[in-house]
Amino acid sequence: MTLESKRGFLTAIEQTHGRQLRRFLSVRMRHAAADVPDLFQEIFLRLLRIKDHEAIRNPQAYLYTVASHVLHQYSLQRSGAPETMVPLDVVLELQAATAPDPADEVEVEQRVEVLSRALEQLSPRAYATLLMYRCEGLTLKQIAERLGVSAPMARKYLLRAIAFCDRHLEDMEGNR
Repeated sequence: MTLESKRGFLTAIEQTHGRQLRRFLSVRMRHAAADVPDLFQEIFLRLLRIKDHEAIRNPQAYLYTVASHVLHQYSLQRSGAPETMVPLDVVLELQAATAPDPADEVEVEQRVEVLSRALEQLSPRAYATLLMYRCEGLTLKQIAERLGVSAPMARKYLLRAIAFCDRHLEDMEGNR
């Protein structure tokens, strides 16, 4: 087997399957994306060591088998090595993960504003019941005592207010 035929084989493999192979590696290496080019090169080095590339019946299957072996060997090597962590990177990553998206915050604020304006359409007692239940954490019995009504009536007020909120939020979702 000549060196020229090996080059032709590797060139054909790279042109045909190179992009998919990079994607394959990138998906599996999303936490170590910087190592993808090295692994890609290692795969082709192993293909270069093949004695008889013409005996390969399905080059794509062979390529992905070699890639899987390279990934497996890489993961074994990484599992034995302690992972290095830079404290500043960890802090920045945690801040990015816990920081709320400003666009989401604005949307939530707008929805709360629209809902609070809509709640003005409720009867004063249903509105007061909802506020006492949700904001103050009062029980239905405590709310009934404050409003001077029975507990079942306080429950009705609360159910009306919750049903109103549910309908209004569904309408808001439908308009998005």
